[in-house]
Amino acid sequence: QVQLVESGGGLVQPGGSLRLSCAVSGRIISINAMGWYRQAPGKQRELVAHINSRGSTNYADSVKGRFTISRDNAKNTVYLQMNSLKPEDTAVYYCNADVFDRFYDLLNVGGQGTQVTVSS
Repeated sequence: QVQLVESGGGLVQPGGSLRLSCAVSGRIISINAMGWYRQAPGKQRELVAHINSRGSTNYADSVKGRFTISRDNAKNTVYLQMNSLKPEDTAVYYCNADVFDRFYDLLNVGGQGTQVTVSS
């Protein structure tokens, strides 16, 4: 069974930094695109950052210049480095990945979410 395990959330003051990690576990052939989404209370889930299999990235306008998504293919892990955090970045952050499992089926897998709170 393919699973995503997220870590790195927490409480940080405005202007601070956090690094989220998301590791893919299970028997897989390869990972295509990976991304981070977030959902704040009372708001819809939104795409924060996305990285494809070639390493091309795109970001929500609200995080451009502050957040950086990267991946380590050897570790089947995607990261989200978040700098200059603002209170409006407070949300549950979810990892998502398109994965080829051992049967060569393409699966879209989501993580359980990690809370990020930006507050003084």
